This record gives sequence, C-alpha cells and structure tokens, in this order.
Amino acid sequence: MLATLKPKVVSILSHNEKSVENRLNELCNLLRDTIDYYDWVGFYFKNGDKKELKLGPYAGEPTDHTIIPFGKGICGQVAVSNQNFVVPDVAAQDNYIACSITVKSEIVIPLFVNGENVGQIDIDSNTPDPFSEEDERFLEFVNEKVSQIL
Repeated sequence: MLATLKPKVVSILSHNEKSVENRLNELCNLLRDTIDYYDWVGFYFKNGDKKELKLGPYAGEPTDHTIIPFGKGICGQVAVSNQNFVVPDVAAQDNYIACSITVKSEIVIPLFVNGENVGQIDIDSNTPDPFSEEDERFLEFVNEKVSQIL
C-alpha cells in the first residue's frame, strides 16, 4: 500500500511552480487522507540557529506545539539523536508532549539535507502500535524526496 504512494509523492514534490510550503501541505494531506492510521502529519524544521524546532506545513487538528526545544518530546529527541523514533504507545513515554488525548502512537523520521538534520516528519496516530518497518522505509523515502526541494 505505502509503495503505491511513492509516484504520487514524487509528483507532488516535482511541481516547481508551487512554493515548497504548498507542496509540503499537499504531501501532508495526501498521507493523512490516504493512510487510515496517519491522523496528524506534519513537518518540523530547525528554527534558524536556535536549538528548537518550528512547526511547518501539516495536516490534521491544530496544535499548540509550534515551537519544540531540542531534547523535549519525541520530536525534540529526534532533533538531537538524528535517529528514527517509533513510539507504539505514547502513554509509556516519559518525555512525551501530548498534542491530543486521542493520540496513541507516533513516528518521527529525521530529514537530512547534505548530511545535516534540518527537520523531520512527524506522524501521530489514534491507533495503538500501527507503525511498521514499512512505514519507516516509506517515510525515509518521503524525506529523501523532500530534501531535494529544500
């Protein structure tokens, strides 16, 4: 299922006449609307030289977490570790920042440009433990394609 979305991802990102923000918004909506357990899909980007992430384009319920300090929450930890982070059960995480009481699990994949972690894709799910290795590989592919337009 996820592999069938790859051409759509490439197509959305290849529309150079649209702004990067518009393309990322379209991408977030595609993922959220197509994958039933992707309930919130968004990008966080490093905020200049500050040790924090700033919310970029997203699809889903509005969030108060527009700025996340490095090290705080799952996103903040990925900004420091440069590693994928899959959380099957957010209630079991000590350093979790709750965005919504309906969120049960989360996956965060770092986004690299020229070897530098510049941000990440963050996906919340209202389904417990839905993310597989296939999700990780697919989202790595998504970020690889996104990095080419940044």
